[in-house]
Amino acid sequence: MVDSPTTWYIEQMTPYERHMHGVKSILASCQSKFQSIEIIDTFDSGRCLVLDGKIQSSESDEFIYHDALVHPAMITHPDPKKVFIIGGGEGATLREVLKYKSVEKVVMIDIDEEVINLSKTYLPSFSAGAFEDSRGELLCIDGRKYLEETNTRFDVIIIDISEPLADSPAYLLFTEEFYKIVKAHLTKEGIITSQIGTSNLNNLLSYVSVYKTLSRVFEEVETYEVFIPCYATPWGFAFASATLNPKKLSLDEVDKRIRDRNINDLKFYDGQTHISLFSLPKHLRAALKSNQGKIIYDNEPLYIYG
Repeated sequence: MVDSPTTWYIEQMTPYERHMHGVKSILASCQSKFQSIEIIDTFDSGRCLVLDGKIQSSESDEFIYHDALVHPAMITHPDPKKVFIIGGGEGATLREVLKYKSVEKVVMIDIDEEVINLSKTYLPSFSAGAFEDSRGELLCIDGRKYLEETNTRFDVIIIDISEPLADSPAYLLFTEEFYKIVKAHLTKEGIITSQIGTSNLNNLLSYVSVYKTLSRVFEEVETYEVFIPCYATPWGFAFASATLNPKKLSLDEVDKRIRDRNINDLKFYDGQTHISLFSLPKHLRAALKSNQGKIIYDNEPLYIYG
């Protein structure tokens, strides 16, 4: 008989739901200028990065989250050369982007240098050497301010940030004003992709609100979801572009592009997965068309429960 863990990490999802993980040890714990940071070693999910009490990714299944976040956009774009990443301090989003030989430059901005430093120390498998790639430029500044001040346009912009908690550094990166700034920094066939919160049917406020907000800015907007085991819930993502739509790619075309671009070490994403990601169940399709959610503005932000 297996003994029960003596230490539990308890994540509060809503006022009425909590998830528990048995903990082997706490590897790091600190309060940065922006958020609380913990790296914990769990029995089922391995090492996990936790920001402001929310698990961001885990050793056992981070490939699911990062494949889903990165590859639908990178494969849909015909020839991605310049990529911008906001967030992603573990380095795994950067790792996946750099698998594309067409990529000449990646600017990655995470406002919290402590997240990057602790991830390099305790989660080196997440970045797998990506921080040392000469194509990457790593900056620890405000990502929105950077976009407001640069003239550079990008083929793909990936938003890999934490959920919009009150007083967190993330909440102003989910607004209509921010998405207009992003669109102004995309090339003609440019794509934005972002995590947009849980797609749990009991907690769809963020998922629906981000979709409706993006739809006011971009001509082509699709949401998708995947179950993340360490979250114990399905998770939502959004794809937006002025011209491109990932649902127009067939299974065979996705697999052909993966082969042609020599992306040969994916554990989650392929043509069949691409099709399934964008095949939303009926209740989610109905929610996106319903009166749920709201348009998110700088002066009327969305805060999720934390």
